[in-house]
Amino acid sequence: MEKIKILFLCVHNSARSQIAEAYMKKFGSDKFDAVSAGLEPGRLNPIAIKVMLEDGIDISKNTTKDVFTLYKDGYIFNYVVTVCDVKNSQLCPVFPGLHKKISWDFEDPSSLAGTDEDKLEQTRKIRDQIKLSVKNLINEIG
Repeated sequence: MEKIKILFLCVHNSARSQIAEAYMKKFGSDKFDAVSAGLEPGRLNPIAIKVMLEDGIDISKNTTKDVFTLYKDGYIFNYVVTVCDVKNSQLCPVFPGLHKKISWDFEDPSSLAGTDEDKLEQTRKIRDQIKLSVKNLINEIG
């Protein structure tokens, strides 16, 4: 059986979409083929790397990907899940063959304020919200 192709998308592909892709690969790899990308790819967020290591997943070797390159290369996704704010999610291209676009609104770890410990704690909460959302999505469509 062919896997369901899913794209997780955010602005820089540095944290939220990387986290979602990693959890989809961990919990849904038997039914889903997950990819993540960004509108303006940046570099991986070191705090996101740290909180994922705390949960036993190493994303430190991941690269950031440009969604428009995926689009130009003809990738077809069954689902596109935006994990950024509503304004930025509306900038995403429409992919051919798309069955459904889903929008999840998660705070951007790169915009967090406070001490390093504050940012770490807030990023853990974002990670846990994304993890729960991915598990719910697997149960819903998988």
